[in-house]
Amino acid sequence: MTAVLEVSGLKTHFFTHAGVVKAVNGVDFTVSKGEVMGLVGESGSGKSITGFSILGLIDPPGRIVDGSIRFNGDEIANAPEERLKSLRGNRISMIFQDPMMTLNPVLRVDTQMIEAILAHENVNRQTAWERSRDALGLVGIPSPEERLQAYPHQLSGGMRQRVAIATAFLNQPDLIIADEPTTALDVTIQAQIIHEAQKLTKRTGTAMIWITHDLAVVAGLADRISVMYAGRIVEQGGIDDVIDRPLHPYTVGLLGSVPTANRRGQRLFQIEGMTPNMFALPEGCAFGPRCQARTAACSEQPQIKDVDGRRLRCFNPQRTEETTL
Repeated sequence: MTAVLEVSGLKTHFFTHAGVVKAVNGVDFTVSKGEVMGLVGESGSGKSITGFSILGLIDPPGRIVDGSIRFNGDEIANAPEERLKSLRGNRISMIFQDPMMTLNPVLRVDTQMIEAILAHENVNRQTAWERSRDALGLVGIPSPEERLQAYPHQLSGGMRQRVAIATAFLNQPDLIIADEPTTALDVTIQAQIIHEAQKLTKRTGTAMIWITHDLAVVAGLADRISVMYAGRIVEQGGIDDVIDRPLHPYTVGLLGSVPTANRRGQRLFQIEGMTPNMFALPEGCAFGPRCQARTAACSEQPQIKDVDGRRLRCFNPQRTEETTL
C-alpha cells in the first residue's frame, strides 16, 4: 500500500523555565492510503502533540527538534508556513475534540464550509454550497439545506461534531487527523460518528489517524494501533494482534482496565502509580516504576524492535489470555 504519511524519529520538545519537556521523543509510524491508525495513550502521553506536529501547529516554547515527517513523499517537518497553510484543510485536515475549535460561533455553517472550499479551490459559490450540502448529507445530517443556514449554537453537540467532520472531508484530503473527536459525546452519538468516519474513509480512500485514550473505540475502527507512553510508542501492530494478544505491560494494563474486557464479578485491573513527570522522566524504561514485570534490565532504555509481527519497546513482553473488547 502507498504510504501517505511517514513519520520517522520525530521529537517535539518544549523549552520552559522549569526545564525541557520531551513531549514527543522519537516516534515512528506510517499511514497508508485508506488506512485508519489508532494512536492511543493516557493524557500527557504525547499523542495530541504528535498530531499537532504533523500539521505544524506547535507554538513556542515548543518546536520540532529532530525527525522527519514525509507527506506523499515530501518533507514537511519545519516546512515554511505558506507551504503548511496550503496543506491544512486541503490535503491534511484535523478534527478537534471540541468542534468549536473548528467552527466560528458568529458565522453560519454555510459561510464557514463555503470559505473552506474557496480558500483552496477556484470554484463558484454555488458549486461550493452544493458540495457543502452534499458533505453534510454524507455524515448523516438530516435536512442539510436547513442546517447550512444554522449557527453552531443552534446545533446539538453531536450535530456540531458531524459538521466538523463534514468540513474535514470537504476537499477530499489525503490525510485526516482526528483528535479525540467523540470524547464529549454520549455513546450512541459516538457510535454513529465512528460509523460515518469509517464509511467516509472507505469511500474516499482518505488515510486517518484517530487519537484517543479509549481502546474500545479504536478496536472497532482502526486497522493498526500505536500505543504511546511518555512521548514514545511502546507497542505498534495490527489491531487484532495488539487488542487480542497485547505484549507490552502498559497495553495489558490499559486493556485490563476496560470494563467489557473483564469477567462478571472480576475486579478491574489497575495500573499502579501515576504517569511520570515529563520534566524528570525515570532512568531507563519510563513505564518501569509502574510495571509489575520490571527486572534489572529495565534500568536501561529499551529500544523498539520487531516481536511476533509487531513493534515493541520492552525487555519483558507479557503473554496473556486472548482479550475481547
